[in-house]
Amino acid sequence: MYQHPNLNGRTAVVTGGGGVLCSGFAKDLAAQGMKVAILDLNKDAAQKVADEITNSGGAAIAVECNVLDSDSLEKAKEIISEKFGKCDLLLNGAGGNNPKGTTTKDKLEMCDITDKAENVKTFFDLDAKGIEFVFNLNFLGTLLTTQCFAKDMIGNDKASIINISSMNAFKPLTRIPAYSAAKAAVSNFTQFMAVHFSDVGIRVNAIAPGFFSTNQNKTLLYNEDGSLSPRSEKIIGHTPLGRFGTPEDLTGSLLFLADETYSAFITGIILAVDGGFSAYSGV
Repeated sequence: MYQHPNLNGRTAVVTGGGGVLCSGFAKDLAAQGMKVAILDLNKDAAQKVADEITNSGGAAIAVECNVLDSDSLEKAKEIISEKFGKCDLLLNGAGGNNPKGTTTKDKLEMCDITDKAENVKTFFDLDAKGIEFVFNLNFLGTLLTTQCFAKDMIGNDKASIINISSMNAFKPLTRIPAYSAAKAAVSNFTQFMAVHFSDVGIRVNAIAPGFFSTNQNKTLLYNEDGSLSPRSEKIIGHTPLGRFGTPEDLTGSLLFLADETYSAFITGIILAVDGGFSAYSGV
């Protein structure tokens, strides 16, 4: 891995750090010599990542934290400040979807109104609480976490915030309206913060991953025999580079945005890492 000496010794806070992609972010930052605080609601998942980093010679701590609870965030910040000092890089990665904010079909059909099958969930069946959960986790969790940690970043000309959006913030995917809209809110909020914090030294950008193949979503992307599911066939057919992404495909974007040597004049961008999916019209 190419080294970024500017990042060595700085403190990074990664929310959702026990997850597949964000644990990769945490390891990438630690490999640059950063002291990484891994925040996750699941302390065991965060601890596993922290142990991997420390066993490899890096500096990391696992902190149990609920990004929707301001008191929990403040307690996490106290622990981090005591052990690692003030936050230099905040990566807002906590997020996710909920089945209650998801439809079972790409499009509404007349038969879904006149004679709906029992296992079909349409737009009209979307659950308000499920949608609220998705918006809170993705958007409000980003807002509250930034409120907590950005106060200590003001005046630090090396400070940077990186939010994790999604390529479906550009174009909504079928079936997941709540998640698509919530990630669009994250992208919009990223641009707001980039302007709002521009005079106090904090750069704010976002990474928008496309479709990534991980152990977490393997059953959604592949059939039992290892072949692509019908939805995956559509995805790959609309991805010019012809494959799913891997966590390693995000490393360069992360370090580019984190290191002001390369991105000091960049703020307010949403960097798509999607194999060209968002550029392809389908024809």
